Amino acid sequence: MTFVRRALTVAVCALALAACTSDPDESGGDAPVVQLGGPSESSRTLSDDEAADITAPGYTDADVAFVQGMIPHHRQALEMTAMVEQRTDSRDIRALSERMDVGQTDEVAQLENWLTERGEDVPGAHGQHGAGHDELMPGMLTADELAQLRSARGKRFETLFLQYMIRHHEGAVLMVEQLLGGGQGGQESQVFQLAQHMDSDQRVEISRMKSLLASQR
Repeated sequence: MTFVRRALTVAVCALALAACTSDPDESGGDAPVVQLGGPSESSRTLSDDEAADITAPGYTDADVAFVQGMIPHHRQALEMTAMVEQRTDSRDIRALSERMDVGQTDEVAQLENWLTERGEDVPGAHGQHGAGHDELMPGMLTADELAQLRSARGKRFETLFLQYMIRHHEGAVLMVEQLLGGGQGGQESQVFQLAQHMDSDQRVEISRMKSLLASQR
């Protein structure tokens, strides 16, 4: 299932469930349930029996693996942003770092809540990996790279921070693409929305970091 088709599927189910549980309208009838058509397809109104059969997609092992992997991925980004204040006076990088810190701290909480609500394991606060992961997630820094970043100051730090964080963000985007394009996950509404939001945010920040990096040359 393509990314677009998956988005339509989630939208259809969310719309259908909302309509099925809505209160009767003023005329005494239930609101119609409309199934959105895909590209080049027309939308259609479902019968009562068809609407009753619609259930929201559940989460899968691939969703759990994605969330468990994204938590340590975000935590490492927060470890990187925590280095900024003492290593550069650049207002642009400080502002960008603050945006990342706020956004990813909030997302970590959402990811942890998602796992907790479903009775799944939450990666430990100091762990590098999610449950079942033996390697670093895409884009993550090695211990040597983190040490290199930690020891840098001024312009050297700024260049390394941007280079490493661009790679880190591109890894997160890849993780989202693998989830939504792999056919094994991403259909549950909440995990789809989380992944889609991360993808959008990370792409915006990648663009900004590339501009900052280019201005240093």
